[in-house]
Amino acid sequence: MGRTNVTLQPSEQAVGAAASRIYAAYIVSGQVGEGQEEGWLARSVREALWLSRKVDDTVMADDEIRS
Repeated sequence: MGRTNVTLQPSEQAVGAAASRIYAAYIVSGQVGEGQEEGWLARSVREALWLSRKVDDTVMADDEIRS
């Protein structure tokens, strides 16, 4: 297998990190059965995105303009 380069934006990195932690928690808790990895990984990404949107809707970043 050849080398693959991936460049992620900071927001993509944050979602990826959250998704990997969520996925790891599913694995450690024994919920991911053999052959089910793809589905659980997709679920983890969806949940990480959902969390990111909730944070964005709730928290105002330092550089956002206040109305």
